[in-house]
Amino acid sequence: MEKLTKKRGLSGFLLLTGLSVLAQGNGTAGINEATQMVTSYFDPATQLIYAIGAVVGLIGGVKVYNKFSSGDPDTSKTAASWFGACIFLIVAATILRSFFL
Repeated sequence: MEKLTKKRGLSGFLLLTGLSVLAQGNGTAGINEATQMVTSYFDPATQLIYAIGAVVGLIGGVKVYNKFSSGDPDTSKTAASWFGACIFLIVAATILRSFFL
């Protein structure tokens, strides 16, 4: 009975080892395909971030203009936050693109 258990254990070990060897061969191809798919999304994503930055810039410019026209003393704070948001979007898109590609 003990011999039969050892044989089954050895057979199971060899079977799992063989399956893991087969899985490792396909893993490289899968990783390469996933990398190619992710990098193909960066150009459209970068363009989308730039478009969002343009819209945020226009909306922020209108807000700053309205505050300036009405004589609000908080205009400089609004302008600084608007300018910082635009710069952040542009720099973030550029850094992410250069970091991952």
